[in-house]
Amino acid sequence: MREGDGYSADQTLLPAVPAGLRRVLDLVLAGEATNRAEIARRSGLARSTVGQQVDQLLGRDILEELESGESVRGRPPRLLTLSPHAGTIAVADVDTLDTRIAIADLGGRLIAQDTVTVRIDTGPETVLEAVCDRLHALLERSGRDPDRVRQVVMGLPAPVDRERGCPLRPNGMPGWDGYPVAERLRARFRAPAQVDNDANLMALGEAVQARAETPVLCLKIANGIGAGLITAEGRIYRGADGAAGDVGHIRSLGGGTALCTCGNVGCVRAVASHRAVLRSLDIPESTEEDPLYGVHELTERVANNDPPAVRALRQAATEIGELAAMLVYMYNPRTLILGGPLSDLRDDLLSGVRAVVYQRALPLATRNLTITTTRLGAASPVHGAVALATADVFSERGIARLLVD
Repeated sequence: MREGDGYSADQTLLPAVPAGLRRVLDLVLAGEATNRAEIARRSGLARSTVGQQVDQLLGRDILEELESGESVRGRPPRLLTLSPHAGTIAVADVDTLDTRIAIADLGGRLIAQDTVTVRIDTGPETVLEAVCDRLHALLERSGRDPDRVRQVVMGLPAPVDRERGCPLRPNGMPGWDGYPVAERLRARFRAPAQVDNDANLMALGEAVQARAETPVLCLKIANGIGAGLITAEGRIYRGADGAAGDVGHIRSLGGGTALCTCGNVGCVRAVASHRAVLRSLDIPESTEEDPLYGVHELTERVANNDPPAVRALRQAATEIGELAAMLVYMYNPRTLILGGPLSDLRDDLLSGVRAVVYQRALPLATRNLTITTTRLGAASPVHGAVALATADVFSERGIARLLVD
């Protein structure tokens, strides 16, 4: 529901969704029924009821009914599918130096993607303005109605208060603590908005889009080190206050006196993150000509078997392996996935982490464990954000919003 210049999230204004309509929509979205007769047969609803609910969904441009090329006794069946006019999802994965953005249809299919080069330390207002402007440009270029954006999701490299839609005490993000990100997104797009941790979205993307076997534990090794956990039921585990997965501040066995951004010494983040590896080799993270200079330079040095670079990467892999072994004991995942810039250096990182995990963890915790790097690469959080959005759009509240909007 849209009111004036802003989106109203008052759920008391939303009508109840008829059980029959929900059943009809679920069957079509799952691909279990493609026409009215199949819906009636699978749902047990009367044909007249099915017809009423289908007509309402067609009238709201949520479903469309198309002529099939095949005929049955001279009469071609009409196929039901999600309407391309049902709406659009807008998502963004904010990282330290740049932000990946995308728009998708309500079926979760990516329509367009782009990258916005904006540093996170320029502050939330600068980042949000740049990201929102580019998302609107994507909508315009793709011919998508900005007034039919149904959900906006943003991932941030920080603990997140899901209820308030803001980051909490983030490291290296001046001005972001408590900033009302979701509120700003709602005002800009006049649509519901969610904010989540980037490692959570990475794990969700791998579980939903890449079909990694759950429980899934994702370790994102970037400027910090974060973990995302998808339970066996397919849900994100966030903890009591949204701080679950902030594992980069666990003390490293070999951390010594390395100072972390949190103010403590010896954190895993301070010795084994991508930033820590670059600093140990005196490689700048970025230059004016190349915002991702550090990623490219480290990759080239490792590919050329530069001894200091290979040694630094292997040391980081050992530290991450110790951390991973502890998390494997705690969560007993079926799949452990390594993501972030260091995961691009697949052979050295993966072999090092595997060696430590299998050495440190007992067979009961590792006998069915798969340890791998992300299948979707840097796009994992984008796919996770789309999955999070579609789940809300087709929730009870989300369907009610579609019916009244």
